[in-house]
Amino acid sequence: MKKFLIVGLGNIGEKYAETRHNIGFKVLDFLAKKEALTFETQKLGDIAIYKLKGRQFILLKPNTYMNLSGKAVQYWLSKENIPLENLLVITDDLNLPFGSIRLKTKGSDGGHNGLKDIQDKLQTTNYNRFRFGISDAFAKGRQVDYVLGEWTPEETEKLPERLEKSTELITSFGLAGVNNTMNTFNGK
Repeated sequence: MKKFLIVGLGNIGEKYAETRHNIGFKVLDFLAKKEALTFETQKLGDIAIYKLKGRQFILLKPNTYMNLSGKAVQYWLSKENIPLENLLVITDDLNLPFGSIRLKTKGSDGGHNGLKDIQDKLQTTNYNRFRFGISDAFAKGRQVDYVLGEWTPEETEKLPERLEKSTELITSFGLAGVNNTMNTFNGK
């Protein structure tokens, strides 16, 4: 069975649950609810297993806090013997309009501390990342408040459709491959 590690970035704790920065957790929670999966707390994170058409998706929500996500990613890649090309990291992105989704096979951390730590631990920038746009609708100097702020009512209303599209991207990544998935979903 071909294995994939799907990592949703976020911060643990109720106070972060509905923040923009936790979109990685939110996407995985949406997929888990849709497929009736249960997360179990294991080493360095909460894990759920999703099996589909001969593929095994290991869904990981690191419990290390955002800035130390690399340790959990490195551990689960090694423990499950998953090749780097089967890793997908879901993260928020200020440079994309709200709800935009973009899959990339490599790139910089873009100032994102979770990606920075993953890059540091894996010693490469060549890993797949699924960037979910949260927009940059904040006043100068208010980035942290915005990222750790909760969704607006308008965003909350649009989130379910965007989360559904996000779960479709994840399954496509495992079934159709990264290039086909980028062609199908980028900019949608």
